Amino acid sequence: MHIPDGFLSPQTYLPAYAVAVGAWSWAARGLRQSLDETTVPRLAMLTALAYGMGLVMLPIPGGTSGHALGVAMLALIFGVRSAFVAYSLVLLLQSLLFGAGGITALAINALALGLAGAATAVAARHLLRGFGDTLSVAVAAWLSVVVPGIIVAVALGIQPLIAHRDDGTPLFFPFGLDISLPAIVLPHMLIGVGEAVLTVLVWRYAKARKWSLR
Repeated sequence: MHIPDGFLSPQTYLPAYAVAVGAWSWAARGLRQSLDETTVPRLAMLTALAYGMGLVMLPIPGGTSGHALGVAMLALIFGVRSAFVAYSLVLLLQSLLFGAGGITALAINALALGLAGAATAVAARHLLRGFGDTLSVAVAAWLSVVVPGIIVAVALGIQPLIAHRDDGTPLFFPFGLDISLPAIVLPHMLIGVGEAVLTVLVWRYAKARKWSLR
């Protein structure tokens, strides 16, 4: 789901960086109150798991690939701010070390996968809490993959409208929403099922050990 370098126009990634800087500042301020000597190693352990999950690329139709995120388990255990900062670090390291994603696209990737994914998971969990832990956590995790997928698909699909030559030839990502939405969202609806299963297992592990859960 990572957007690589060269797919987004400056008209897209520069404003995204402005928004992301503000979001990172907001998230970092909240970390001081939420991190302690017990939370830090737990957050580091699950961040490493999310990092590994993001490197397991699953081939999907159209010659691209998708992957699970792990952002839901971070958000549901540590909160949106911690999850956003942790997943932004995951994205940065993946782009620098493995070329998964890009630096110019880092802001969009972080806002979509990290912030929107985490916020969606927490919101869905609270809305569905009355249906029990298993269902609410599973749906929250599934949505944490699908909603970022929609955002990424829209960000890519509008590129031909934003940046093109005088004759209409796209300068960056060449396909419109009619291709980007089904190509990205539909496979991630299936990937989200695996994400839901893993997140429920991690949630149960954390609950059995009496971690402070969201």
